[in-house]
Amino acid sequence: MGLFSRLFGFGNKSSKTEVEVEPIEYKGFLIYQEPIAEGGQYRIAGRITKEVNTELKSHRFIRSDVLSNKDDANELMLKKSQMFIDQMGDNIFS
Repeated sequence: MGLFSRLFGFGNKSSKTEVEVEPIEYKGFLIYQEPIAEGGQYRIAGRITKEVNTELKSHRFIRSDVLSNKDDANELMLKKSQMFIDQMGDNIFS
């Protein structure tokens, strides 16, 4: 139940601190690497955004992959995001 609580925002919000993430631009999309700390490891997670017809569209995803190093989690998230963008294009937001 703990994972679902964190995913849907039912966890203890007072202990969370928002960290500003610098996006990486790829083919007109912005990729935000936002791994989730989980039991001393990091779950692959992030957002892909793009302005479409003056509206900011966003796609958030969380993968089952868990890595021991935050930098490795960020790198894998970036590669998976780029592959997803290459395969889906603007259909990501459909």
